[in-house]
Amino acid sequence: MSSDDERSADPGDGAPEQLALIRETVRKAKVPRAKPRTWRGAALAKELPVARVLVNKGVLHLDQYFDYAVPEELDAEAQPGVRVRVRFGAGGRQVRGGRREGGGLIDGFLVERRAESDYPGALAALAYVVSPEPVLGPELLALSRAVADRYAGSLADVLQLAVPPRNGRAESRPSPEPLPPPPAPSAGSWERYAQGPAFLRALAEGGAPRAVWTALPGPHWPEEIARAMAATLASGRGALVVVPDGRTAGRVDAALTALLGPGRHALLTADSGPEKRYREWLAVRRGSVRAVVGTRAAMFAPVADLGLVAVWDDGDASHSDDNAPFPHVREVLELRAAHGRCAFLLGGTNCTVEAAQLVESGWALPLRADREQLRIAAPLVRTVDDGELARDGAARAARLPSLAWQTVRDGLRRGPVLVQVPRRGYAPRLACERCREPARCRHCAGPLQAPDQRDLDCAWCGRAETAWHCAACGSNRLRARIVGARRTAEELGRAFPAVPVRTSGRDHILDSVPDAPALVVSTPGAEPVAEGGYAAALLLDGWAMVGRPDLRAGEEALRRWTAAAALVRGQPEGGTVVVVAEPTLRPVQALVRWDPVGHARRELAERAELGFPPVSRMASVTGTPEALATFLAAAALPPEAEVLGPVPVPVTGPGRPRRPGDAPPGETWQRALLRVPPGSGAALAAALKAAQAARMSRGNAEQVRIRVDPPDIG
Repeated sequence: MSSDDERSADPGDGAPEQLALIRETVRKAKVPRAKPRTWRGAALAKELPVARVLVNKGVLHLDQYFDYAVPEELDAEAQPGVRVRVRFGAGGRQVRGGRREGGGLIDGFLVERRAESDYPGALAALAYVVSPEPVLGPELLALSRAVADRYAGSLADVLQLAVPPRNGRAESRPSPEPLPPPPAPSAGSWERYAQGPAFLRALAEGGAPRAVWTALPGPHWPEEIARAMAATLASGRGALVVVPDGRTAGRVDAALTALLGPGRHALLTADSGPEKRYREWLAVRRGSVRAVVGTRAAMFAPVADLGLVAVWDDGDASHSDDNAPFPHVREVLELRAAHGRCAFLLGGTNCTVEAAQLVESGWALPLRADREQLRIAAPLVRTVDDGELARDGAARAARLPSLAWQTVRDGLRRGPVLVQVPRRGYAPRLACERCREPARCRHCAGPLQAPDQRDLDCAWCGRAETAWHCAACGSNRLRARIVGARRTAEELGRAFPAVPVRTSGRDHILDSVPDAPALVVSTPGAEPVAEGGYAAALLLDGWAMVGRPDLRAGEEALRRWTAAAALVRGQPEGGTVVVVAEPTLRPVQALVRWDPVGHARRELAERAELGFPPVSRMASVTGTPEALATFLAAAALPPEAEVLGPVPVPVTGPGRPRRPGDAPPGETWQRALLRVPPGSGAALAAALKAAQAARMSRGNAEQVRIRVDPPDIG
């Protein structure tokens, strides 16, 4: 026998390998997991043995509370507001030992403890308490219920937006002790507004003013928001500010830290990560912090003793949630201001039609600067129409007419120049050079595009096109119908070879640029902040923004333009903005006069004549033609409701990205708009919610989508 055989005969040898093999076998074996206890026969809590639970089921016909028995062992932890796990869906037949059993485990929130239940049958017991941390307070519950009723949604769906997912590590750490209220701040740059100092005094004295604030262009608005929050904190109350994106939140965060120091506010944004964001949220709920700056989900932040709610740039699409029931930040904060009797501030360099309606109705007061202050802060705005651009020989170089060329050249002597382009990419849309027929894909008829200067592919199916020719005239030469930001940057680089060119868009967004000569090409909403402000700005291809077939096209174009122009230095410092669009258009004239309020008031007057939102309340219902017809016939709409349509919904091409509410690829859907006069919005939402709940309870497979106050009605 060899030495190797002798070693293998030792019973101790090979044990680690055998144990590893056993562990691997057990790991792969399908062993059923032990189910949580059903507490069969367990004694119930002596006081308040019934727990009313909101289960995490977003379907409308289950939008109610369910009663569960509280075992004595869970009595101390099962307090209102905690997260629990319960068994749901067992039916009333599986009853053993006085307890209902069976059903699947599901998350929920314990809403209240009761002495008795309204349900006559046997109750299932709470499976266990996920965490003893009470995350759902009475105020947050009432707000979530109000939001669900307004938007014809379920309470469980709203709480998915309002309460962040649990993080055990963040929950186990204690929150810091709250700091005493700071002193009331000075008015600072609020002195530029006639009613600015009075607004801050009202906040510091515990008042609840409501204002629509048209901010002056320039870099001071983050500091002004910080002073409004500091004045509210000085009164011993809390403050909440919601902004469109993380970059904007960072500017307000820096201003608030500079004014009050660290530790007095929480920053709630998706960029923070789940653990840090939940830790900040817990500090707010526990009362350690009474000031919150955040993005959309922060509109539900449980700030203690709330004294001020504010929203910046309410026209930004980021303020409208993409998840059911699609609440809007502005409307949610209006509900919080009305129910909590706190101050309300709606601010921006632009003015939306909804903001103008708040002033016209008297619900809020205007907060504006006079024309003298505006002339100091705003840049000079000049116009160039498309006809002049076509006739101008200088426009052949970098698409710049003589006026824009001279503005860029003068601006680069003093600092950076901003160029706003409505489309990203190189050549987002192409057409035949000879007959101007749009270039289409041979496979799916989708529009062809050029992401860079060489590749050609379909925007719908993504297939590459190597041998395109026009089906109408046979030509194989293409022209750009729309020029993107990348090609604009390339053209400007050739026109100004000694100047650095930076781009900012969806793929890569710059936060800031230094105060040095440079060309900054950006898509709308991605404009970086220049240190000291831009020396000049060009707003190219205005027709692409104003010409969209949408009710809000003019309002949105003006909002994008004012946001970019507000980054430019004031006219006394030589700041100039050139907009390439038809000068007679109303949004262009409003930009030249820097009068967004006047533009919003005229838009509001026209919508009042036509009965369009926000003067009326409207809801959209989308689905297959058969499902839509059945839903509308069954819904008990208010007598004053008016049905517009239905009309076909654009078909989503194969491989094309779907937006929320789009029909599945290849399916033909229709949309109907339901309109009611002011005061009937609650009745319309209740009718839609009841009809949808009845439809779901019958197990109807055909889907119908409801959206109250749709942001886009065509």
